[in-house]
This record gives sequence, structure tokens and C-alpha cells, in this order.
Amino acid sequence: MLDWIIYALAILLFFLTHSIPVRPTNKSRIVARVGGRGFTLGYSVLSIAALSFVIIAANRAPIVQLWPWSLWQNHVTLLAMAGATIIAALAVARPNPLSFGGSRNHLFDPKTPGIVGWMRHPLLVALLLWALGHLVPNGTLAHVILFGIFAGFSALGMRIIDRRQKRVLGAENWQHLSTTARHIRPSLNGLLRLVIGLGVYVLLILLHGPVIGAYPLP
Repeated sequence: MLDWIIYALAILLFFLTHSIPVRPTNKSRIVARVGGRGFTLGYSVLSIAALSFVIIAANRAPIVQLWPWSLWQNHVTLLAMAGATIIAALAVARPNPLSFGGSRNHLFDPKTPGIVGWMRHPLLVALLLWALGHLVPNGTLAHVILFGIFAGFSALGMRIIDRRQKRVLGAENWQHLSTTARHIRPSLNGLLRLVIGLGVYVLLILLHGPVIGAYPLP
């Protein structure tokens, strides 16, 4: 019972750390003190710490099996994570006034939006892919709750942020910024981000077993 309580508290802590700092009034105060990059770095560290706590708590919760594991399920996770890491690498610390996690948002140009031209909330899309990809091979109740909540959080978060940013930016300005071009323009920065994303992907595979205790490769 205690493990379930700790698990519930971990989930609550995750949502608090992901909702309170990004509220416009709170974020503006933090940015005024530490700057945009400082906010992004601090928020990233806080997010990773909260996520790690949730995962550890889920692994310690009592095992209630809902469906069996099969080898093919791991391939779903590997494919989803490849997409998630690449999307995240293309999105982190780039201008994006339409979502959270953007840097130097005043430089955002809807004519050259990069990854934002394809998805307004790339970090939430990456989180959604992570959650759905991990949901398939993890059929225990605790993990289904975990990844199901994160998937729902990601999908619902996109709608919530859209409404909030329309209010913050103004409907007309939001419409202008969100009318983005969709194109692929090769660049050194984009190529470097792609390489970093693939490098992180490989690193996650190598560290997943020793750190998490589950080995994604056969």
C-alpha cells in the first residue's frame, strides 16, 4: 500500500512541477531572474528529476499484469523513441512562442519555423511518442497508469497551451504566428541537431538497461 501512495505522490509532484513554473506570471518572474536559457535549463533538470522519481516509483509498485510481453513490442518502443529523440533535438532551445520550452521567441519567423512548421508543440509530441511507445511492452497496471497518464497529459496539454497562448499573444497575433510554412531546408544547425538526436537515442538504448533495469535490445 505504501508503494502505491508513493507512486501517487510522485505523479502529483510531476504535474505540479510541470504546471506551476510554466504559468505566464511565474515564468516571466523566473526568466527575469535567470534569463530564458536559465529557465530552460532549470526546467529541463526539474522535469528529468520528477520523471525519474515517477519511473522509480512505478517500478516499485506491486505487479498487476494486464497483458503479456512479446518481443515485437520492443520494436514499437525503439521506433517511437527514434522519432521522439529526433523531434526533441530539433525543437529544444529554438524559438517557439506557440508552446513551452522555446528560446529567443522574439526571433520566431512563421516563414522559417523549422520543426514548428510541422507541429506547434514538438516537445509534447516527443513526450506522446515516448509514452505510447513505452505503453505497448509494459503491461503492468502501474506502468499502464504511468504511460497512459503521460499520453493523455501530452495530448491534452497541446489544447491547453493553444488556449493559453491565444490569450497571452492575442488571437490575431497567435493566428499569424501559427500560420507556418512547411518545408525542409537542410542546414548545418539542423544536421547537427539530427546527429545529436541520434546520439542521444543510442545513449538511451545503452543506458536503459543499467539505469532502468529493462534492456530494449534482445
